[in-house]
Parts: sequence; C-alpha cells; structure tokens
Amino acid sequence: MDQFRQVGEVLGGLNALMVLKHDIPINQRQCCLLYDMLYLAFDTISDEIRQNLRFEDRFNKWKTLESPMKELHRIFKEADLYIRHCLEVKDWWGKVISLHMNRDCVELHIHNLLSCFPVVIEAIETAAEISGVDEEDMQKRRLALFKKYDQECDDPKIFQWMFGKQYLVPREICDRLDMSWREDRWLILERIGEQKVAVEGNLVKLADFLLQKMTSTETTTVKLLPSQVLVGSNDYFVKRRLGLGGGNYKEIHWLGENFAQRNFYGDLEPVSAEISSVLSVSHPNVLQYLCGFYDEERKEGFLVMELMNKNLSTYIKENSSQKKQNPFSIPVAVDIMLQISRGMEYLHSKKIYHGELNPSNVFLKSRNASTDGLFKAKVTGFGLMSIRNYASRSPKPTGVDLDIWSAPEVLAEQEQHLGGKCTAKYSEKADVYSFGMLCFELLTGKVPFSDGHLQGETMTRNIRAGERPLFSYTSPKYLTNLTKKCWQTNPNLRPTFSSITRILRYIKKILVINPDHGHPDSPPPLVDYCDMEIGFLKKFPDAAEPISQIPFQLFAYKLIEKEKIVLRNGT
Repeated sequence: MDQFRQVGEVLGGLNALMVLKHDIPINQRQCCLLYDMLYLAFDTISDEIRQNLRFEDRFNKWKTLESPMKELHRIFKEADLYIRHCLEVKDWWGKVISLHMNRDCVELHIHNLLSCFPVVIEAIETAAEISGVDEEDMQKRRLALFKKYDQECDDPKIFQWMFGKQYLVPREICDRLDMSWREDRWLILERIGEQKVAVEGNLVKLADFLLQKMTSTETTTVKLLPSQVLVGSNDYFVKRRLGLGGGNYKEIHWLGENFAQRNFYGDLEPVSAEISSVLSVSHPNVLQYLCGFYDEERKEGFLVMELMNKNLSTYIKENSSQKKQNPFSIPVAVDIMLQISRGMEYLHSKKIYHGELNPSNVFLKSRNASTDGLFKAKVTGFGLMSIRNYASRSPKPTGVDLDIWSAPEVLAEQEQHLGGKCTAKYSEKADVYSFGMLCFELLTGKVPFSDGHLQGETMTRNIRAGERPLFSYTSPKYLTNLTKKCWQTNPNLRPTFSSITRILRYIKKILVINPDHGHPDSPPPLVDYCDMEIGFLKKFPDAAEPISQIPFQLFAYKLIEKEKIVLRNGT
C-alpha cells in the first residue's frame, strides 16, 4: 500500500504541473498523452484494488504487489522528469536541438508503462486469489481468472475489445499513440518558422538546417552547417574530453544545454551520405546525432550528439574485481540487454545493420529516477565507417581482439578476402551473434575468451568450428539458453531482434513479479522462454511491433506458458 501511495504522490505533483500544460514549448502533445496515460493507469489500479482486494488484508496478503508497485513508481518518476524537462527551457533553440527528433515519450516512457502494467494487473489478481471473505468467494475469483486466460482470448482484436481499457490500450489511446509525435513535429516546424523571422545571423542558418532535416526523406543528403554557427556561438565552450572511445569525443555547452561533440577530419563529400543517415535515425536506445557542422578551410567536421557518461566496456572494467566479477545484478543486466535489443530492432527495421556491435559501442547513462543501479543504454558505432576508416585522427582501440565479437561467417569471409572489405558483417544475423557475445559479458562481467586459451588464428579457427565462451554457474539457465541461441554457428537458426525483445520483455516481467528468479539457485522456469517465442511465432508469424501491442504480446506469452504447462503435466 505504501508503494501505491508513492505512485499517487508523483501523480499529485504532475497534476499541479499540468496546470501549465499549454505552456509546454516542445512535445506538448506527447507530454499530455503521457500524463493522461499515467492518470488512467492510477485510476485503473484503484478500480482493480477496490474490486478485488480487502483493506484489512494489506499487511499479509498484498505482498505480491510490492515489487510491481516499486517498478511502477520508478516509471512514474521517470515520466515526471521527462515532462519537467520539456517544460523547463533555458534557451528555446537549445531545447529544440535536444528534443526535435526525440521519441522518448512513446518509445521509452509509454513503452515502459505498457510493459509494466500487465505485471501490476497480474499481481493484483494473485493477491485477489487469497484475499476473500471465505473459501467460496476465493474460488469464484479463481474461476473468473481461469476464464480470462482461456485460449479463446488469444487474438489481438478480442484482447483489445475485452481488456484494452484494463491494460491501458483502449482505441482512443492507440489513435493518440500514432498521432501525438506527428502533431508535435508539425508544431515544432511551425514554431521554428515563426522564430526564424525574429532572429538573425547564425540562428537563421540553424533554423534552416532544422527545417531541412525535419522535412527531408531518408534518402536526402542533409547539408551541414558552417562550423562557425557552432563554435562562434556566444555561449559555446568545451567542458571536458569524454572517454567514449578515442580522443575525439568532448562534452560541450551550447545554447543553454550540454551535448557531446565528435570531431572528424578530411573531405566532406565521401562521408556526407553516412552523416545524413545517422542524423535521420531516432530511438531512445540509439545514440541520437542531432546536427552537424563543417569547416571547409580546415577540413574539420563537428557532429553534435546527446550526452552519455561512458561506454559499457569501460564501465565493466572499472566496476569488476576478483571478489565481484559481474558489476550488474541479473535484473539490471536483463534491462540493459532489452534496451540494446530494442535499439537493434529499430535499426534493423530501417535496414541498417551495425557490423561492430560490442561493449565499446554501447553507451550508458545512469537513470535520474533510479536507486537500483539502472541505466539508459544506447547503441552507437554504426553507419559512420568512412569517418572511422578515412577521416578520423582518433587512435584505434587496443587491448581486445575485435574478432571475438564477429560471427563465424564474418571470420570466414575476412580470411577469404585477407582483411579486405567484409560484407557478411553487415547482416541481421551477424549482429545477433555479436549481441550474444555482448550478453555473455553482461551476465558474467568477463570479456569472451578472456582466459587466453584462444589467440590469433587459433581463436578464429575454433570460433568457426563452434567453440564459445563458458558461462559460470551464477548465470541463470534461461538467459544462457537465449545467449546460446544468438551465437549459433548457423545464422538461420539465430533469432531476430524482434523475437529477442519479446523474450527479454517477458523475462523482465517475471523478474519484477519474482526478483528471486534472478538468483542462481532459484528453480528454472516451468517452460523455456525461447520455446514460448517459437509458439508465439507459430500463432502470429507476422506479429506487428507497435507499442500498443505490448500488453497483448505479454498476455499471449502467458497463455502459451499456461498451455505448455498443461500439456507437459498431461492435464
């Protein structure tokens, strides 16, 4: 009950804040949608508690609600911080640079809310089964729940018709999910046009750049601004160098906001298409490149990005020791794995294949609202090969053989072409293999093959023959099974990132309901999660991935789990 009260306190603060909702200068529609969904969530939980639980049972029969409510409270706090971030503006132009491509409202905060809400509903249902006036009353509740999770409900349209409101996805909310970002984009474009008339000099050029970028297609080459627009700004200055890989990342202050800046050198024409490509992508788990500048005389370029703290490789090195090999708990590791998978799922949906997915290309930042060591994780390092190979003066990474992250088919092509350009690495299934190796390091705190028994040609030959790193006993089997499926030798047997995301989302749900599930000595799940995904794909081979489908997908997984348990028990 105390956790639910804390959720209500966050909503109460938002109630006061949203009196000023018409003054939100950027992403107003999305902020209003997010607030309305938080309000609907609180209202729905209140109704569920009133209908299913008894107040006098709160000290002994509501225990299953504690962990889900704690997770929900964190999601409410993060949503509150996002709305405040959109409302509080020091410099309008700086905020526009920071948020003009931002999809965090729907793709992060609403995603997390819809992922968490089935957990809360199930926790209330579990408590309701043991919370009743008498045994007959509790038996009726169990019968009602049995009918709810009947196979007849295993259809997205039936689910939305019967349970859409209960799971925060009624038709009107789904329509707003589709429209809010487009409306905010139109409002930003209109405001930029209005502001452009009232400014002069560099800000006019900046306005033209933003208008060009936001109205261009994915195949359009975006023309970079003169470097003087950035470095000639009155409040521009470099704060420090960032240890994000090489010496060409810096933290800068510009237009009232803090950003990361990446420098590159050389002619612009060979890299302009790649720069335009990375400027066009937008996802909360992909590092956002915001704008670009170029100095024709010095042949020097500047890419402005959102600011992160450090990469995953550096964090693991700094926080691992002999006594504590793994710096991440299982719930934190699963959360990072899910974020990386979502970022890669988005890139693959855009036909962008990474080719160098490894811990150095995953950036981390602590979550402001988290007290559990959770991070924001963002994928980077894709799409700028020409800058790295041709125009960068930054040193190459040392100390780790990058072949350990490469799929067997990639190593085979590299050997065949003797170090020439490898096309195999830029494929969906090669990225999945690299993700598997990355998961190994997240779960163990160790670089794959760090015991040193594989080096040079021996390593590549043995990897191609099927040798993989060995997990420690502390790694839960359901996670090692998923990892091993990702690094199978045959690319066709590896799952897609859409499948990986669904599996990890369900695993995270189980960990929220039962945190002990992450303990190495906890009993294994009754049904393998990868097998559940196979069952899901048989029923829904063309499963769509909009955010609004998350509650149904979690519901469908639960039905598949129930069906497999019944078949296994022969009842």
